[in-house]
Order: sequence, then structure tokens, then C-alpha cells
Amino acid sequence: MENTKAILALSSPSESLAPEAESQISSLLCDVSQQLQIAIQNMLKMTSEIDETSAEIMEEIEKSKESAGVKNKILEEEKERFQKAAIAVLEMLNGSNVN
Repeated sequence: MENTKAILALSSPSESLAPEAESQISSLLCDVSQQLQIAIQNMLKMTSEIDETSAEIMEEIEKSKESAGVKNKILEEEKERFQKAAIAVLEMLNGSNVN
């Protein structure tokens, strides 16, 4: 408030602020301050929600990685079984051809 008076006094030294104008400026500054405070609170809420959602997403990613690892292991084991079965069949066929 003091700064506002000083600035206005410097810009127009011959005129002083009327009490009504000073009251309006004060009211305007109060309104802007309240709006800013509300905006900051809303941003903090959104930041908190983003953090929570981000944590949930990271958990889902970890679960998906684990699941993919398990599925990959199962597929590798099945691949080995099929390869062994194929080799056994080839050996049987080669053994039949030798006789």
C-alpha cells in the first residue's frame, strides 16, 4: 500500500490519490490476491493428482514388465521343448533310414 502511494506520488506529484481511488485499488489488489491464491491451490491439487496417477501408471508398468518376463520364460521353455521334440523326430527318422 505504501509502495502504491509512493509510485503514484512520483508519477503525479501535484495530485494525491483520493480515498475512493485508493480504496478501489486496495480492493482490486485484494481480489487479485485471492484469485491468485485460489489458482495456486488448484495447481497444487492438480500436481498432487498427477503425482498419484503417475505412481499408479508406474506400478502398472512394473506389473506389465513382470508379466511379460514370465510369459517370455514360458515361451522360451516351450520353444526348447519343441526343439527337443523336433530333434528327437529327426533322429528317429534318420535312424529309420539307416536300417
